[in-house]
Parts: sequence; C-alpha cells; structure tokens
Amino acid sequence: MIRSKIQILTGLGMGLLMMGCSTSNIITAPPINYSNSSSKVAELTDQESRHWGHLDLQQDTIPGMSVDRAYTELLKKKKGEEVIVAVIDSGIDLDHEDIQEVIWTNADEKPGDGIDNDGNGYIDDIHGYNFLGESYNEQMEMARILRLKIGDEAYQAAARAKLNEMLPEAEAGLPQLKQVEAMLTQADKNIKESLGKENYSLADLQNYQPKNPQEERTVGMLMQLIGMGEEIPATIKNIQKGIKYYETQVNYNLNVDFNGRIPVGDDPYDISDDQYGNGNPDSRYQDESHGSHVAGIIAATRNNKKGVDGVASNVKIMSVRAVPNGDEYDKDIALAIHYAVDNGAKVINASFGKGFSPNSEWVYEALNYAASKDVLFVQAAGNDGIDLDSPENPVFPNDHKSQTQEFVDNYLTIGALTPMFGENMVASFSNYGKENVDIFAPGDEIYSTMPDNQYEFQGGTSMAAPAVTGLAAMIRSYFPDLSAAQVKQVIMDSGIPLAVEVHVGGPEGPVKSFSEISKSGKIVNLYNALILASEVANGNASL
Repeated sequence: MIRSKIQILTGLGMGLLMMGCSTSNIITAPPINYSNSSSKVAELTDQESRHWGHLDLQQDTIPGMSVDRAYTELLKKKKGEEVIVAVIDSGIDLDHEDIQEVIWTNADEKPGDGIDNDGNGYIDDIHGYNFLGESYNEQMEMARILRLKIGDEAYQAAARAKLNEMLPEAEAGLPQLKQVEAMLTQADKNIKESLGKENYSLADLQNYQPKNPQEERTVGMLMQLIGMGEEIPATIKNIQKGIKYYETQVNYNLNVDFNGRIPVGDDPYDISDDQYGNGNPDSRYQDESHGSHVAGIIAATRNNKKGVDGVASNVKIMSVRAVPNGDEYDKDIALAIHYAVDNGAKVINASFGKGFSPNSEWVYEALNYAASKDVLFVQAAGNDGIDLDSPENPVFPNDHKSQTQEFVDNYLTIGALTPMFGENMVASFSNYGKENVDIFAPGDEIYSTMPDNQYEFQGGTSMAAPAVTGLAAMIRSYFPDLSAAQVKQVIMDSGIPLAVEVHVGGPEGPVKSFSEISKSGKIVNLYNALILASEVANGNASL
C-alpha cells in the first residue's frame, strides 16, 4: 500500500524536485479532490456527450477521468515511450480512419508469404492474430456444456437452469418486438404521408385531425412516444437492435444444437491442439464492431480532427481476435494471453466474460504467465447488474480462484459509470462488489469508433475497461520503470473517493454507499494517477 493516500500529496508541491530523481517526467501539481455530493441535473451538451469520459469531475461536475486536463496541465513538453496494448476481442477494423495509425505492426513478419518469419509460432501475424478463423456466431458456454455433456451432473444441471432462465425470454420477446416494430414502422410511414412531410413534431401531431379511429390510435401512440422524449426513428432502430439480439440468442447463443466452431476445425477443448486460426485479426462481419469500439476508446488517434480522441497517446494496438458473437472459449483466451505477452504487450484489455468456464485452469495459468512477465490485465466487470461478491454470481475470467483470495497482482476489474453524477452514477447494467470489482470508470453511452469509418454510442463495462486500459498505458508510457502491480495500485489509490449513495442494478435496485461497491471505493482519474505515478517512480511514495 502506498505510504499515504493521494490527498496527502497536496502539500508536497515542489518538494518533488529533489536531487537524485530517476526520470525527467516529474509532475508537480496538487491532485483533484471532490467533496460535493449534490447530483448533476443539467443535460449534457452534444459535445460533452461525445467526450464525457475525458472531462473533469471538479471542473465539469461530470465523473470523467480528467483526461483533457491531464494532457493540458501535466504532460506538456513531456515525452513517453511507446506501449503495446493487446485488445483481446472481436476483430478490429484495421483500416479505420481513426485507428489505422495506432495499429501495431510486427516488423519481423513478412505479410502474405505463408511463412512464420519471426519464429513465434504464428504465420503472417502482421497486426496480431485471429484465433477464430472465419467463425463468428457462437453458443454461450451453458449451451455448449449441454451439447457436449461437459462436466458432472451438477455442472450440467446449473447450465440447464441458466439456459431455461434465458431462452424463454428470448423466444417470447422476439415475436413481440417484431410486432411492435412492424406496427410502429407502418404508423410512422402513414403519418408522414398524411402530413406530407418527412420530419414531424409533437405540435404537428397535436394539430392533425385523424380521419378514422385507427388513425386516431396511431397518432396517439406517436404523440405518447414523442411526449416521453423519444425520437421515432431512434426508437425503431433500438427495437430493430432488440430483434437482432433476440434472433442471435435463439438461433445461435442459446441453441443447444448449434456448433459455431466447425469453420475453425480444431478441438476447442484440447489445449494442445494449437495449430489453428490465421494472421488476419480484422473484423469480418457487418455487426462485428465490439473490438473496433474498444480500440477507439483506448487509443483512437488524438487531435486529428476525426471522430474521437482515445485516452492514450504513444500506444500501438495489437488486435487479437478471440471473442466471438457468443461466449469465448477458454482455450482461445489462454492462447491469446500468451500470444499478447510473448509479442510485447504491456497491457491487455479484456472486455468479455461469461458465467461458465469448464477449462478455467487454462486461463488462470495464462494470467499467472502474464503476471510473471509484468503485463497488466484489465477486465470488464460484466453487465448483469449483480454483486460479484456473491458465490451465486460467478463471472469468468477472474483473479480469485476462491471467492475473495486474489492469486495475481496484475489484474484490474472495472465497473461502469454514467455521466450523471449522483445517485444514478453507476450504470444500471454494471456489476459491482467490494471484493471483486476494483474501481469504476466511464462506461455508459460512450462514443467511439465503429467499422467502415463510422462512430457510435455504446454502453457496457466493455467500454469502462478500455478507458482504464488507456490510462494504464499512459502510466506505463511516462513511467516505464513501474511494474504492472505498481500501476494497478497507483490507479486504485489515485482514484477519487465519493461520499454519495448510489443505486446498483438500476434505478429500482438497492442503494449503497459508493465506497462499498468496489475495493477502492473510487472512480478512475488520469490526472491524479500521473501525479501519484510520478511520486512512486521518483521514490517519494512506496508500495
């Protein structure tokens, strides 16, 4: 534990400029503190909404990570080293206008010659590796357990119970959403024709005289939606996303008879069967966007007047395609971690997780390997709105083979925040836990890169983890002598503690003190982390 908490650093001032410092990246500034407990009620501007994770709690009353402030006030005229960050995820659009300049290139491999030039065991791995081959849609692990009869009777019974909980909801929700989507789409089309305009307002509907009872009901429905603040095109698009989600669950994720691994051709339950996949980790499918969104949060090219700014500069993104549209295989994740470590990654982002892990020991071994090689592993906490400290809520991977005893010191688990400071600051979907979540970061309605030079808002702990990954990469860039364990502790100790009560599991969920829903009880802050990292690197604080 660091000798004194971040608040004590306020009085140190120029005392940092002492003889014998080991680095020129000495940062002298008082850290950010925040004692206000009043909720933020003002709506975000359009500019704020696209950038809120980089804003400053003290100056903007938005629980961002003070990224802009850190660059402006702390990092001028300071230089960092290049850091390789591995994104273990779906494929990344390697040609995206805002990502292509930060993609890692394996200089020792020659593209397209079908030869393992660098002798690392992977052919043509120019920008990373693809452990999924040409597969994408996959089962959830519970369905695979039942299809392949994995584990004992109790394990299979637990998988069956979870499947029976989820499948009926998807099967019932799919036709309902299709019906609503058809009705709303037709209503929107009809009223546009009746009004003679493509875009209409609530006032237009209020002034319109329906011609028959059916049209009256249509107008009433549209008025009700618009009156609730909903935009009809956006509502239709969201319903269509819901339809796609349920279709994927019914047809692939929860379908016991589906086998998405056939295109790969390996035995995914044999760790020694490791000659599979290929060297192209690019995204392949129209809706394969998750890895691109994550990569942009970490390191989209800054200040290029395009799209978004990533958290980190001096970063190269290594794309490791190992997460399908369904649950990842333990073998793929274990091998992906080894690949990332062996090829120079100093931080690994893991925006994935699942409730069953029949070969978790393979992943645990890989995490131990990463720890032994001084690589930081940043994991999303998960999106079920549950307390991870409960034995009934296992999520894999994790850093605790028992419920609370951590077996590695290089592992961070991240919960998600919304931009609205106060009781609804914790995202409704975010998992939490005093023992099994380390810290919280911006993760709801995050604007980032999508395939084909597009950009979109997405939410999830999948978005919170890369925010912290970018922050960790900044520490490793400017203070390269700090170990992965030190970087983890700096991030946790330098966060901002908040004396607020928050809902967890959604607005109707229980109310808890923010200090009691993660191990640190804090929100991540780049500004403070850089100050504290400077202290540790220059011998003014110890672990």
